[in-house]
Amino acid sequence: MKLKTRLVIAFFTIIIIPVLMAAMMVSMVCRYQIGVVEKNYGITGTTISDFTNSMQVLARVTEKPYHELKDMSEQASEMEDATELDQFNKKLENKNAYLLVRKDGTIVYTGSDDDRVKAVIEQLPEYGDTDTTSENGIYLGGDAEALVKQVDFRYDDGNKGSAFIVSDVSNVIPEVGQFFCEILIGIVVILILTSAALIIWIYRAVMGPIGKMQTAAQNIKDGNLDFELKPEADDELGKLCQSLEEMRGRLKESAEEKLKYDKESKELISNISHDLKTPVTTIKGYAEGIIDGVADTPEKIDRYVRTIYNKATEMNTLINELTLYSKIDTNKIPYNFNIVSANEYFNDCADDLSVELAAQNVGFGYFNYVEKNVRIIADPEQVKRVIHNIVNNSLKYMDKPKGMINLRVKDVGDFVQIELEDNGKGIAAKDLPNIFDRFYRTDASRNSSTGGSGIGLSVVKKIVEEHGGKIWATSREETGTTMYFVLRKYQEVPVNE
Repeated sequence: MKLKTRLVIAFFTIIIIPVLMAAMMVSMVCRYQIGVVEKNYGITGTTISDFTNSMQVLARVTEKPYHELKDMSEQASEMEDATELDQFNKKLENKNAYLLVRKDGTIVYTGSDDDRVKAVIEQLPEYGDTDTTSENGIYLGGDAEALVKQVDFRYDDGNKGSAFIVSDVSNVIPEVGQFFCEILIGIVVILILTSAALIIWIYRAVMGPIGKMQTAAQNIKDGNLDFELKPEADDELGKLCQSLEEMRGRLKESAEEKLKYDKESKELISNISHDLKTPVTTIKGYAEGIIDGVADTPEKIDRYVRTIYNKATEMNTLINELTLYSKIDTNKIPYNFNIVSANEYFNDCADDLSVELAAQNVGFGYFNYVEKNVRIIADPEQVKRVIHNIVNNSLKYMDKPKGMINLRVKDVGDFVQIELEDNGKGIAAKDLPNIFDRFYRTDASRNSSTGGSGIGLSVVKKIVEEHGGKIWATSREETGTTMYFVLRKYQEVPVNE
């Protein structure tokens, strides 16, 4: 789940869940308190709307006492009996109310000693001024703060009498106060629980991935790249974890490539040093022979000088290989691509090879199966380097009395395929997949006849691939090797008018 979605859910959860839970809690608490009030005060049929209105609750609480008072007032003698009045007043005390009795304007009974009784007495309605019932009363404001129900009657002597049930509004029944207190506490608890649940939910969704990323960053900082950071979800943080994992992978690949490069560089220096040592030693020995007079005839001197020249040429070849390797490694090989006729180009290459191989007493065969109008996109100089590197590699491992190299050029659809076949000693099956790797050598002896840096075929592969082609080989031991590579044809694309 995306972080944005989580925040939207959290927003609506904060709004909806507390409201729903608060409504449920208010309903449950209200029903509970209604039951308590009805049980304690002997009333029935109380609703939630009644319960939330303290005046209505107070009026309902004194309904039954009102009817009892009305019955008492019909027996005037009871209204003059202090004992009866006290007993009735005790019933009212349980309902948060008290009794007042007035006779001809004089208060003859007071059921409370509260300081506000005087204020209530001052605001009591006159005989016959009101028509209160069991369900409603008169509210007295100011200092009185009371709900009054009035019952008018006549004493036995004919005097006017009024009895009042006074409910103290300032001191609402405890259950109502407790109801509002419980509601307030419940809402606070609901908000705290909802917020805590959301915080835990979001914290786990955010801090879990962040903790993993912190650990991963510390590992990367310490140079430890041998770990895997798996995203837990497909959200923003999950994508960030994935990006960090990709960065770790690339850093690891870069570090491994650097180690490989350093190893190859050391191996190259070792190879070049080893291969330079033999010609340098030879040159030094023949030069000393000339200086010391060992070469005492013109024929010997000429032979010594030619040997020195050949070894110097060999050293120059090794140095050129080193320079070329440096250019390859930094992608600085200069290319000059042109549209070249395949027939003409490979005919020229065949002419050069026939002369060169004839001088080394090696046979050469040339077979061209390409139409005259076929053209390729290539750098002529670099393709010639590819052919010569392959041929030179074949000559190094030529072990037959009569060596033979064949050049074939074929049309294979969108490409021109070049095949160079020799009858040398071949390549073992275990070595064949590695011959295009840098510094890979199938011979372990590194003698002077097969010496080299081991980058010849890797250069060939690099050049062919940068021409948009590919190279591969087949070989049989003691029979020979065939190198194949393809170059892309030049094809004109018609323009729609």
